[in-house]
Order: sequence, then structure tokens, then C-alpha cells
Amino acid sequence: MQPIPHPLADILELARWAPSGDNTQPWRFEVVDAHRLIVHGFDTREHVVYDLDGHPSQIAHGALLETLAIAASAHGLRADVTRHSNTPDTHPDYEVALVPDTTCTPDLLLPFVRQRSVQRRLMRTTPLTATEKQALQDAVGKLYTVRWFEGGAQRWRLARLMFNNARLRLTLPEAYPVHRDIIEWNARFSEDKVPDQALGLDAMTLKLMRWVMGSWQRVSFFNTYLAGHLIPRVEMDFLPGLFCAAHFAIVAQRAPRTIDDYVASGRAVQRFWLTAASLGLGFQPELTPLIFTRYLRSGIAFTGHASSRSLAQDLSVQLGTVLGEDVPQAVFMGRLGHAPLPSARSLRLPLEKLASPH
Repeated sequence: MQPIPHPLADILELARWAPSGDNTQPWRFEVVDAHRLIVHGFDTREHVVYDLDGHPSQIAHGALLETLAIAASAHGLRADVTRHSNTPDTHPDYEVALVPDTTCTPDLLLPFVRQRSVQRRLMRTTPLTATEKQALQDAVGKLYTVRWFEGGAQRWRLARLMFNNARLRLTLPEAYPVHRDIIEWNARFSEDKVPDQALGLDAMTLKLMRWVMGSWQRVSFFNTYLAGHLIPRVEMDFLPGLFCAAHFAIVAQRAPRTIDDYVASGRAVQRFWLTAASLGLGFQPELTPLIFTRYLRSGIAFTGHASSRSLAQDLSVQLGTVLGEDVPQAVFMGRLGHAPLPSARSLRLPLEKLASPH
């Protein structure tokens, strides 16, 4: 690979820390010249049940483009992004021009790009202050509204939602190969997966889970006869759902329809997440209830199993009781709370592996 010219190399080195579902990093960088590059995006719909319409990957593309713009600001550059409209939805290309701009100052979120991470363990239940909530609302801009679910009763309600959601995730046959392939076992860090020590499970549960995940037959047996999904659901979803400051939903003014809508949502989500990091808040996405509800609403066949479809229908009804008429406009959900930085986390592929067309 030819050396990447400065300052583009520094910008891409920081931009690669953008978040993506299960650390899939659905992008590759093609350097055109010192001030222009093409981001070759892709999605994982062919093998990831959580990405069958490509929208989660498009949200990740937006997070990357926002991170790239933040990184460029450190060099007095403005990042102008144009999506190539002739590229397919499954492989959208984004052309980025880095333009010198005397009005461009270093973004205040710059120091938190590498620090931002997923906190899957318990957080403090200390309520968010009005100042913190206002900063998070300001981060997403006027086109989005942050809905908060606070207090013991609402945290209980959201914890139950995520507990039921986890049953679908852990018993859905189509999800098994995804979970099997994205976990790096006996690891605190991983360049392209999720390390098992970042899952929020205790050591004994992790040991059993690793053995069970060796085959779908084991998973099915444990789920059917030994309620094997129960302890992971309690440890990864129910207790974390209770022990946090608040759950949230980011709601757009209108339901997203196009790639550009989802990319814009991803840019807003990344600014929200980085602002949370700047406030010392832990952050965990809770996106899958929105994903399965959207599948049902759009008629996307995500499973051949009637029991899984029934669970998804129940989950969709439960989500509707939480969000009401905002369900179609909700682009992201998660939980927040003051917490130390996680001791285990996903890293990123090195730049030399990302700086080539996909």
C-alpha cells in the first residue's frame, strides 16, 4: 500500500474508531489524493439477521462520516460528503472532499473519539442532570428528539423489554451463526469482533456459554430443556436494564426512508454517543427491538420458525406500548449511566487493512 499523505493519514487513523454493529466495520477507504477519498460502504445483509435491510450498516456509515468530519476539524478542514447515487444500496460509495476552511475549529468531541465504547455492565442509577440531558439533546440537533425513560418504574419497563428481546435473539436459529462468529473467546480486546470479556457475563457463565455455542444442537438443547437462555438474559439484559440512569430513544421528525436518512441518523447518533462519553457516561445500544419491529412492519422474512415470529410479534407490541406513535420515527435506542470505562472492548482493524476498496 502506498503511504497515505498527511494529514489524511491522521484523519483516517482517528475516523476508523467509529462504531458499527458487532464491530463489523462495513467500510473501506480509497485514497484519491491528499484531500479526497472515497468511502466504499457495504452492508452485511447476506449473513447477519440484524441487517437484512442494510439500515443498521447505513447508520454505521453515518457514524463513520461524522467521525471523519470531527477528525478533519483538527486540521482546519471541512469534510464535504457526496453519496454516489449510481452505487447500489448494498455497496454505497461516499466521496469525501477535505476543504480548507478558516472558520473550522477543532471539534470539542475530538478527545472522545477513541474513548467512546460500549458499556455492557451495570451502571450507577444516579439520575441524569438537566444540563446533561440538554447537552445530549443539543448533540442530535433540531431534526431529532431524545425521549427519556427514567426512574425505577420506567427502567423496569425497559429492562423487561430488553429481557424479552434477548429471548428472541438467543433462541432465533438465524442469529446463532452471527453470535458464533462475532465473539472472540478468551479475549479482552479484538480488532474485528467482540471480545467475550466485554459481554457483561460472569466467568462461569462465559465458560458454559463458550461450550454451548460450539453447535446449534447444543444451543437448542439447552434452550429447550434447561432454559439455557435465562441466565445470559438476566446478566446481559435485565440487570443492566435496571442498573442505569436512563434508557433513551432518538426519534426523527419523520420516519427514515432513504439511505441518506439513515446516514444522517448515524451522524446524529455518533454525536450523541461522543457527547455521552464527554460527560463520563457509559453507553449501550439497544437497537434490536427497533430492527425486528421494522422487519414486521416492512414484511421482511427474517426467520422460518413460527415460534420466533410469535416472539417478534409480542416484542413489537411491547415496544409499541413504550414508544407509542414514535415507533416508525425512532432511529436508535440505548441506555446511559455514570460508569467507569470498560476494561475490555472492541478495537479496530489497522488502517492498512481498511485503506483498500472492499
